[in-house]
Amino acid sequence: KKSPSATSNSTVSAKDAVNTPNEVGSKDTKTFRDTATGVLEAGGNNGEGTHKLTRPGGVSQTAYLVSSIIDLDQYVGKKVEVWGETLKAKRVGWLMDVGRLKILD
Repeated sequence: KKSPSATSNSTVSAKDAVNTPNEVGSKDTKTFRDTATGVLEAGGNNGEGTHKLTRPGGVSQTAYLVSSIIDLDQYVGKKVEVWGETLKAKRVGWLMDVGRLKILD
């Protein structure tokens, strides 16, 4: 019998990841090609997103976020730049799966 190998919660291998005090996530720029900058806040909208990125220009510019590889809770209240993949949303204007995050402020 094979024993299960230890795995982390991340689907990103170490060589394809960045993990510095100010930047975390995947270096995959093909999958995570969309970017947005704003202040990260907790909470989605009607079940879409676990977090939101408040951006200049009002509510219509808000990006709702999910991430399977980054614990977004660690960055709430910070000004960040995120790289992700835009997902199809039913209730919000922009829903993104975040693959990389950089703290700007």
